[in-house]
This record gives sequence, structure tokens and C-alpha cells, in this order.
Amino acid sequence: MKRLFEYLKELWKRSKWARLAMLAGAALLLVLVYGHFRSGSASEYYTAKVEHGDIVQIVSATGTINAVTTVQVGSQVSGNINRLYVDFNSHVKQGQLVAEIDPAIFRAQLQQAEADLANAEANVTSLQAQIETQRAEVLSSSAEVDKAQAQLNDAQLQYERTKGLAEQGIVAVSQRDTAKAVADAAVATLHSAQAVLAQSKAKLNSSIANLEQAKAQGKQKKATVDLARLNLDHCKIYAPIDGTVIARNVDVGQTVAASLQAPVLFTIAQDLTKMLVYAKTDEADVGRIKVGGTATFRVDSFPRETFSGSVSQIRMNATTVQNVVTYDTIVAFDNPEQKLFPGMTAYVSIPVASESDVVKIPNGALRFKPEISEEQRRALYAKYNIPETGRGARKDSGGGPGTVEAAAGPPRGAGAGGQGMRRGGGTPGGGGGSSTREDYAVAWKLLADKSLEPVRLKLGVTDFTFTAMKEGPLQPGDVLVIGEVSKSGKPGAQQSPVGGGPRRF
Repeated sequence: MKRLFEYLKELWKRSKWARLAMLAGAALLLVLVYGHFRSGSASEYYTAKVEHGDIVQIVSATGTINAVTTVQVGSQVSGNINRLYVDFNSHVKQGQLVAEIDPAIFRAQLQQAEADLANAEANVTSLQAQIETQRAEVLSSSAEVDKAQAQLNDAQLQYERTKGLAEQGIVAVSQRDTAKAVADAAVATLHSAQAVLAQSKAKLNSSIANLEQAKAQGKQKKATVDLARLNLDHCKIYAPIDGTVIARNVDVGQTVAASLQAPVLFTIAQDLTKMLVYAKTDEADVGRIKVGGTATFRVDSFPRETFSGSVSQIRMNATTVQNVVTYDTIVAFDNPEQKLFPGMTAYVSIPVASESDVVKIPNGALRFKPEISEEQRRALYAKYNIPETGRGARKDSGGGPGTVEAAAGPPRGAGAGGQGMRRGGGTPGGGGGSSTREDYAVAWKLLADKSLEPVRLKLGVTDFTFTAMKEGPLQPGDVLVIGEVSKSGKPGAQQSPVGGGPRRF
């Protein structure tokens, strides 16, 4: 052996090519030795331990923080912004002046309307005086008619008397004719007086009608004055509620046009110490959420803090986006320090089921299937008294046998409340799956000699990382297999660790 080492040493020093040949031979020898031992070794596994504690199943959803009451302050008149008295984040009181529109045009319109009203009122006064005069004329004409009627009556009486006397020959015929002429003249006088009376009455009635029209025009002019005064008052814009200005949409000098819709100048949030989260909840989870239940949420601005609130309302108006139906779940919370602002994205967690002081089985162990034949599996089931009806993985298990991808990590769609994806089904809205899983599954326990023992378990609530064991022989600290390195030497794809991270054996 000593001579062999001396020969190799001499050969190493001899040339560069000799050294390369020796290195290649050594590498080939290592590969052969590794292959020999590797082919005869046992399978290697990724494992996780059984734990003890509490399990809370939650519905995860994404929502937006909003103020309880938000009012948009607009303008009812068009014009240029003359002054702004508040800005972003200003605290305002109800009735406080917040902005002013240039009132020059509206003041001129008011003055013109007031002048028109004064003119209309003067016209009414003039017509009233004219009517009084015409009423007097009617009375005078009526008196003239009465006088003419009396004269006619007297003339007719005189004519009848003279006519009788003339027929008796007492008076001359000429006197009779004179009496008749006087009577005829009295008739004409009466007719003239009656015509004058009718004309006076017509003028009076016309003036009365003109007066009514003038009064109506006066009312119209007064309404125009009121409208002009109201528009002038609307040039000053006041805060409708107590609150905080969270948006200002105009600047001094900007023109606002209130044509079909009032332009929004400010947005005021009434009370930022009490706020709401509008969480989009999947239709599959709405039935498990209860009004009055607790809820927690996180925001990106304070990633290390968890905020709490309560479910105040589940709104029945559905929103459908790409065939996914969601409902607004309203979470009320206190914001005494006003750390949270309207519009922030909230990642909401709503507990819907829980179990305390239970044995917790890693979900990866419930989805694992070893790379064994069907005959080997049946033999192991028979050895450990596992009924065939409970042999499969749970209904939410996935993946092929023996791969870490199938065994490690929560099911697809499980996220930490990200974008409202359901933990159980991969659709938006949170939660997913039943709140209690009264079904059976088989987990594979790793024994001290690296062999596997199938264990039949009755399962309860799951948080999609661990599942509560309701019946079964496992104890905290037991090692369960969640994945297997394939016998070809290539480990399966590995997701995030479950139960404190997989260990390789």
C-alpha cells in the first residue's frame, strides 16, 4: 500500500496530464460508490410534527375603508371661484363658509329684477287709480241715464196729454207736434246716455282685467327677484355637516358650470373616529358570517398592527364580476387616533368557526400519498386495521402521490387575505370549504426505523394550515410525512413549509 501511494505521488509530480487523469479517475470512483449506496438506501421524506392548540377558521376578504358619512359639497350656480376658505384636511363646522363664487353677475341680476318688480308695482298702482276714475265715470254715466229716463217719462206724459187735448180741439195741433218732438228728443238723449254708460263700464272692466294682469306680472317679477336673491346667496357655499375635508376639487379662479349636475367642490367626511370597511365577500361565505360577529383586518400602512371591529351589516345588493358574485360585508371599527384614512385597502379576516385545545394535524400530511403499489397499501391498511372507506385523502386534497407539491402548504387559493381569494376554493371572497370537516382521512406517521404507519383520523375545523383531530391516535410531537423525495433522486417541487417547516429524513 505504501509503494502504491509513493507511485501515485511520483505520477502526480510527473506531468499536468497525469494529474488530470488521476482526478478524473477519483471522480468516477466517487460516482460509482455513491450510486451503489444510493440505490440501496431507504426513501427520504419531508415531515412535519403534530401540534396542540387552537384552530380558528376565517373568511378572508379584501375591502376599502370608508367614512360612515361622506357628503359631496357642490355648487348650485355657475361662475368663477372667488375665494376658498378651507383646504385638504381642514376641520369644518356645519354652516361654516367654505367657498365663494364671484357674485357680481348675480348681484346685477338681482338689481335688474328688483327694478322690474318696482316697475310692475307702479303699473299696478296706476291701473288702480285709473279704475277708481272709471268707476266714478260709470256712476256719472248711470246718473245721466237716470236723468234722461226721467226726462223721457215727462216728455211722453206731456205728449199724451197734449195729444188728447189736440184731438178735443182744445189746443193746437202744433203744440201736439212740439210735445212729440220733445218726447223723441228725450228718447235720443236716453239712448246716448245709455251708450256712454256702457262705454264707461267697458273701460272699467278692461282696466280691471289689466290690473289683474299687472298683479300677475308683479308676482312674476317678485319671483324673479327671489330667484336672483337666492342665486346671489348660493354664491356663498357652506359646510352641510361637521367633519373633515378629505377632497378639494377646485382652485381660486376656476370656473364651475352648474348646468345638468352640480359640480363637486369638496368632499367632507363627517367623523373619522368611527369608520367602516366595505369587504367584498364571496357568495359561498356570506351564509356563515353573522352580523355582530368580530372581525380583524390589516392595512399596508401599518403591516405589524391588527385592527379589530365588528360586522355591522351584510348588504343584499350583489356585485358580479366575471361570473363571480360577491356581497358587501360592512365592518365597523373605532379610529380614535385617526390613523386610518378613507380609501385604504383592508385585508379582512372574519372568524366563522373555531375549536380550542385540540390536536392539530398539518394539512400537508392529509394530502400526502406514498409512492407504493396498491398491493402494498392494502397490506399496510390490513396490518394497522384501516378500513378501505377511510383510506383516501380528504376531499380538498390534491396532487399526485409522493410529491411535496401535493403535501406541503395550503390548498390552491389559500392566501393571507390577498385580494379576496377564498382559502378553500381559489375564488374571490374569502373562506371557502365547510366550517367543520366531519370527514375522515389517512395520515402517514414516520416511525423510528424510517417505515410508515397509516393512521386513520376523524377531522374537524380547519384553518387550511392545520386541521383539528376529533378522533385518532396521534399525539403532539408525532412526526407525519408531508412529502417524499422520489426514488430517482429528484425531490418534488416544494411549497412553503407547513407546521414549522418540513424536515428531511
